[in-house]
Amino acid sequence: MGINILIYLGGLALLDTLSPTIIGVTLFLVLKDNKNLTTRLLAYLFTVAILYFSLGLIMMSGLNYIIETFSDIFQNRIFSWLIFSIGAILFTASFFIPANKKGNIPEPKTQSYLSIVFIGITTFIIEAGTALPYFTALGLLTTIDIPPYERISIIAGYNIVMILPALLIFLSFKLLNKWINPNLVNLRNKISSSSNSTLSWMMCIVGIILIFYTVDYL
Repeated sequence: MGINILIYLGGLALLDTLSPTIIGVTLFLVLKDNKNLTTRLLAYLFTVAILYFSLGLIMMSGLNYIIETFSDIFQNRIFSWLIFSIGAILFTASFFIPANKKGNIPEPKTQSYLSIVFIGITTFIIEAGTALPYFTALGLLTTIDIPPYERISIIAGYNIVMILPALLIFLSFKLLNKWINPNLVNLRNKISSSSNSTLSWMMCIVGIILIFYTVDYL
């Protein structure tokens, strides 16, 4: 695996750590629901991670089949121009995402673990539709010749990195508690009102990555 592809994948994984929904729900649980916080937060994050991991495996299998079936298409200049065009469209469209002034972070309705799992599923549904960095990473993985177990390991590692900020917020709360609470409240308010801005940045960066990744094949 080349160093360039590792840089692209690493950058995409770090970009996915900016998920406003995952961080927003984590902040809600930390600030509003201290009862059984550790197990409830881990149940939420595990639900999100396992759903993303499963989606990654399903998409990877499908993409591998498509590439094996239409390998000649993926090697020609027309396909490279198509990917380049998608990158250019994402980059351009990122400047036209309207500002979001109304919070849309889901919150658990009850104290049950079932409610936490449901919020995890809701997070997956919300984020999966706009998970551009993840989809791009899966696409890049199909372009490199590595064993299946390495692809699975990379997907698993990607998902661990994605939930890492939530774990860091939890650890900071446990260690600093009252000293960090005001900052967490401010962070939640900002995230709740700026999810569209995050999407805009993701579209912009993913577009740039697609452009730079394909420009040498045009």
